[in-house]
Amino acid sequence: MTKVPPRPVQFFSDDYLDRCRAMKPAEVLEFLEGFRLLHNRPRPKSRLISLKVPEDLLEAFRRRCHLEGTRYQTQIKRLMGDWLRGSGGADDEVP
Repeated sequence: MTKVPPRPVQFFSDDYLDRCRAMKPAEVLEFLEGFRLLHNRPRPKSRLISLKVPEDLLEAFRRRCHLEGTRYQTQIKRLMGDWLRGSGGADDEVP
């Protein structure tokens, strides 16, 4: 059986909850529909790849991900996406 990854917990301020209580039914429905559309979109297919990485680099990367509570493969994909969007600068490169 596949273990479901932990989901983040979201905390709400009293101010935010008061604003939500004041929402009209049409606003609540609009929010729920937007939420449904956001989370029900199909995931793109993934492809298994083989990548040679120096053992010490991979181990250090995995340990840091563990300390930060992030899965290392998820972090690799996040870094790839950031780089494609241009938010990964030259200072972020590993020598």
